[in-house]
Amino acid sequence: MRVEIWSDVICPWCYIGKRRFEKALAAFPQRDRVEVVHRSFQLDPDAPRDETRLTVDMLSAKYGMTPERAAAMEREMERRAAEDGLEYHLDGGRVGNTADAHRLLRLARENGVQDAVVEAFYRAHFTDRRSLFDRDELVAVAVEAGLDGDAARAALESGAYAAEIAAEQREARELGATGVPFFVVDRRYGVAGAQPAEAFAEVLRRAWADARPSISLVGEDGDACADGACAVPERS
Repeated sequence: MRVEIWSDVICPWCYIGKRRFEKALAAFPQRDRVEVVHRSFQLDPDAPRDETRLTVDMLSAKYGMTPERAAAMEREMERRAAEDGLEYHLDGGRVGNTADAHRLLRLARENGVQDAVVEAFYRAHFTDRRSLFDRDELVAVAVEAGLDGDAARAALESGAYAAEIAAEQREARELGATGVPFFVVDRRYGVAGAQPAEAFAEVLRRAWADARPSISLVGEDGDACADGACAVPERS
């Protein structure tokens, strides 16, 4: 079974959603047969590549609120994150274009370390206050999570994966996503937002049952094979 997660590495709800999904997956009996794929969704793909802005300024402009109200929203988000075991430090945080981060996540997927890299990016941005918009720092975080440094720098310098990132963004919208995080299970069920772990657990159970329906046995106690002639022999 495959779970695809569309997210952006500077989305505070995406990190919370990832943690809640992981809690549900850890309790899922068939967890070892679940493949998780992280897909790209930029909240602001038109943001300048070489500029950042304070998160409170972005929130103020986007929602038409005062900087004080935006700062209060950030404090509330820190409290919500703590409830899920995450440590957020949002005061003075900055946002910008995340295309480079998504390039490295795509490279990490090809090298089997995508989950480790996406986790490292979230932790760097929300907890350790490290910049994901400075290429040297971005590469350093990726290398710490297991990505090869030379390959990472080459991907950034070449502008690799631009078409793939744009395609994943379009695909999310075609599947019904209006924001992130957005989870798709076996292309059967979509989960919008950082839902409680119980909601993810129910979707996992339902998708697994749909793909592998149980068979009801009829006449199991009958005498159609009373002499044992049709029984499956035991292997020695």
